[in-house]
Amino acid sequence: MKEKRFWLRTVILAIMLAAIGYTIYSNVFVEKKAIQVGDSAPDFVLTDLNGNKIQLSDYRGKGVFLNFWGTWCKPCEKEMPYINSQYNVYKNEGVEVIAVNVGEAKVTVQTFVDRFQLTFPVVIDQQDQVMNAYDINPLPTTFLIDKDGKIVDIITGTMTEEDVKKYMERIKP
Repeated sequence: MKEKRFWLRTVILAIMLAAIGYTIYSNVFVEKKAIQVGDSAPDFVLTDLNGNKIQLSDYRGKGVFLNFWGTWCKPCEKEMPYINSQYNVYKNEGVEVIAVNVGEAKVTVQTFVDRFQLTFPVVIDQQDQVMNAYDINPLPTTFLIDKDGKIVDIITGTMTEEDVKKYMERIKP
């Protein structure tokens, strides 16, 4: 019995040490290339609140205002009405908004969208795949993507309505 426990503990310890070793190795030695201005925006497919598939590459030919946000994020809450207001101006000029929620429950996101009467596509990144691909930290973070799919600018922090207008003007095709 004691010998069985010894081997079980040894195996568990070995697994834990391997996991810790891998974590340290991947964080220290594996270089993670952060997305930069001038890079091609990583493509993704996410589902919006109405069940439609939204794929970034489908927006080629248009400017894309790609915003990462959360319902609990006060700066995000502050800028959403500005984004919506300017979207209603610029959507007829070739600028699209995709708002990527960072993995919250659909009902929470839908309540937020309804409260602010948002009219642009809102998707939820349930597995954080898009958030990780874009190396998002902190929220809100917005990527300005031109008609060719290239990143023009990366904005972190709260935007005023004037900022949103200026940024949408920059990505207008």
